[in-house]
Amino acid sequence: MGGEIVVFIGMFSVVFGIAYLFYSTRNKERLALIEKGADASIFIKGRRQAQPFWKILILNLALLLMGIGAGVMVGGALHAAAGVEEGIAMPGSIFLLAGTGLLIGFFITKKMDKEL
Repeated sequence: MGGEIVVFIGMFSVVFGIAYLFYSTRNKERLALIEKGADASIFIKGRRQAQPFWKILILNLALLLMGIGAGVMVGGALHAAAGVEEGIAMPGSIFLLAGTGLLIGFFITKKMDKEL
C-alpha cells in the first residue's frame, strides 16, 4: 500500500520539476533579453501556425490503438497457424505493430506540418 503512494508522489514531483524548470528558464531568458533592450517581437517572430495539439494526439492515439489491435490479431494468427508459442507471438507482434503505427503517425504529422 505504501509503495503506490511513493510512486505517485515521485511521478508528480518529476512532472512538477520539469514544468518548473521549463517555465523558470524561459522566464529568465526573456528577462535577460528585455534587459539588453531586445524587441519583444522576437518571442512571436518565427512562429507559424501549427496543427492543433489535439488533432495530432488523436491521430497518434488512433494509430497506436490500431497497431495494438492488429498486433493481437497477427499474434493470434502466428500462434494458431504457425505454432509459435503464445508468450512470444503476442508481445512481439503487439510491440512491432504498435511501434509501426506510431512511426506512421510521425510521418503523417510531419507531412501535415509541411503543408502549412
